[in-house]
Amino acid sequence: MARIESAHGGGGKIMQRLLEEVIIPSFTRRKLGTIGLDEMDDGATLQTNGGGLIVCTDAHTVQPFFFPGGNLGTLTACGTINDLSVMGAKPLAMTNTVIVEEGFEIDMLQTILHSVNSIIEPLDVAMIAGDTKVMPRGTLDGIVMSTTGIGTVYLNDPISDSGARPGDDIIATGPVGNHGTVILAHREGLKFDTDLVSDVAPLWMPIRDCLDVGGVHAMKDPTRGGTAVALNEIASKSGAGISIEENQIPIRQAVRSLCDILGLDPLHMSCEGVAIMAVDSTKTDGILKALRKHNATKDARVIGHVRDGKPRVTMTTSIGGTKVVQVPYGEPVPRVC
Repeated sequence: MARIESAHGGGGKIMQRLLEEVIIPSFTRRKLGTIGLDEMDDGATLQTNGGGLIVCTDAHTVQPFFFPGGNLGTLTACGTINDLSVMGAKPLAMTNTVIVEEGFEIDMLQTILHSVNSIIEPLDVAMIAGDTKVMPRGTLDGIVMSTTGIGTVYLNDPISDSGARPGDDIIATGPVGNHGTVILAHREGLKFDTDLVSDVAPLWMPIRDCLDVGGVHAMKDPTRGGTAVALNEIASKSGAGISIEENQIPIRQAVRSLCDILGLDPLHMSCEGVAIMAVDSTKTDGILKALRKHNATKDARVIGHVRDGKPRVTMTTSIGGTKVVQVPYGEPVPRVC
């Protein structure tokens, strides 16, 4: 009898099969707008008499709960804000379910919740509902938080991850792989001489400025499965090829070094404050200018292009060769988001 494996939650091929073969087909009515379960986007559209809403939902678990650059609370808030943002939605409100293990320190819980508020309060996002459950000691590894985000479509239409068009530029809004690498290093007690911290950050303000420029055709935040998964999802759903340049991909030296030592690919390491964007090439300069006004996206750059052809991702390597960028089977670092 088949059973759930850890890799089923890792964002790779095995998780995609679980979604397509087990979870999604379990429900008959799968959308109330143009984007629903079948599209497997970062959220869904909800058409109402008052206009269009975007709704997203996510569960958040990380080990350790506190890490360089953030904690479970900042991760929870930014994950929800960014899922709405990459769909072109202005975040309005959140709900939060807290499932906590008996014996968890109340002061630690309060710090985590205050961290959620520190992210959403400056964005005028309200925490409007929630639930709290306490599990017996030994039945849960500390704490899990599950959020739902609600936003309004900022422009006339939501941004889908299937909207990339041949001729578009591919932009990474910042260095990739920081979050997954930091969690791995901190979890395993690896010491290296660097000030590397998680990239966890809310992206609504820089994305809003990009939407004002125009020409944003598709967006994805490379969380589980990293940049490789985000690029492949955009390519496969858009029915177009994506070619990227290894030398143009922003990767911190500490990330590259640790991944080299452990035999990992930085493109498979998760990010929590980065977006991958497919944009009209005539708008690229304006979008980069908008991104570089914000600290979280000041290192944005073009890493490739969308082209006609087979929907796959290829990379020109630093030595001039070409390789296919594969979707990982699972995630090399579990429990990072």
